[in-house]
Amino acid sequence: MMKTVKNQTMGERKKPELLIPAKGPEELKVAVNFGADAVYIGGETMGLRSGARNFTLEEMEEGIAFAHGNGVKVYVTANILAHNPDLKEAAAFFAETGKLRPDAFIIADPGVFSLARELAPDTDIHISTQANNINLMTFLFWGSLGAKRIVAGRELSLDEIKEIRLNIPPKLEIEAFVHGAMCVSYSGRCLLSNYLTGRDANRGECAHPCRWKYAVMEETRPGAYMPIEENGRGTFIFNSRDLCMIEHIPELIEAGIDSFKVEGRMKNALYVASVTRSYRRAIDDYFTSPELYRENLNWYLEEVISSAARPFSTGFFFGKPGNEAQNTEEGRPLRSRTLLGVVSDTTAEGGAVIRQKNKFSLGEKVELMHTDFTGALATVLRIESEDGTARESAPHPAEKLRVTLSEPARKYDVIRSTDS
Repeated sequence: MMKTVKNQTMGERKKPELLIPAKGPEELKVAVNFGADAVYIGGETMGLRSGARNFTLEEMEEGIAFAHGNGVKVYVTANILAHNPDLKEAAAFFAETGKLRPDAFIIADPGVFSLARELAPDTDIHISTQANNINLMTFLFWGSLGAKRIVAGRELSLDEIKEIRLNIPPKLEIEAFVHGAMCVSYSGRCLLSNYLTGRDANRGECAHPCRWKYAVMEETRPGAYMPIEENGRGTFIFNSRDLCMIEHIPELIEAGIDSFKVEGRMKNALYVASVTRSYRRAIDDYFTSPELYRENLNWYLEEVISSAARPFSTGFFFGKPGNEAQNTEEGRPLRSRTLLGVVSDTTAEGGAVIRQKNKFSLGEKVELMHTDFTGALATVLRIESEDGTARESAPHPAEKLRVTLSEPARKYDVIRSTDS
């Protein structure tokens, strides 16, 4: 058996991998440049985020090459729960993507697992949380079949993860979600979307009905709400707060988790940049000095809150959550920053070339997020369209622009607003 993490000194502990989502090529590059150790992406089929931008085969090949060139791994999601008609598509998917040499496939379905082993035998397999990995025997079962890593079910506490770590082979890795949206259904295996809308969440088409507003009442008492945690707008019992473990890095490391996973394959580059650099700095600070980590807690929190849509909770890590884990209107963090663009190149004068995401104007104050945890406040001095025409503002999304700022921009900077 391996030595437990708890009994190791700081110098002997293995630094956990930071695993970041990317919905498209731009987000992949942001994740890589802002400190991810690995990125997980989806192709045009087989993943559970069909509504995301996702990657074509050509984009996947380029993304894998970019990540590998920077020492970052890429995992490809193939975690649908397949019906019979999906199997032929799955076989083609593994035959094609296996040639691109991703570092692993993330899989939930035993049949899909078998196809991947047959058609992409040189690619590691990670078992998705969708496979309900919540007990020791499940971890051992998948490990015996050749899986390299198991993604822990979100229903597991840290104590349960510790027990599993102590009783599985040293080479079998544990991955756990540490940040992002939580699904109310068991390990994300939801039937509500299929029932209400006909969109199968387990095949990548979730309509997110857990985020809708509901009111519960007894049939013979119309208008009389049942005493469930609620406010005047209804109950939020289906609607969970987001997970955030940035204040509990030491406990996650003590539990023996090998990979810290962030949720968010539908999220934009600002979310990716903010969360990646927060957890990157928190992990690195802790391994430098626990005192340094504690000193910088407010910085980490301010960063993750800047791109948050919901209040935070610690999920099931410290036991079963109560009503405080519901996403009510109270305590919701302000979405205080807006993504304006990602710097794809710079001009000779230090200006920025961007694909504009949201409106900004001349004279506006913006923030440059650098990839080294630093940043700079800058004033927009000039905006030019691609043909060199001067502009007073940039109101149209997806326009390619040249922007002159009062501070020099760097390639791969993320530009965000400074307003609340």
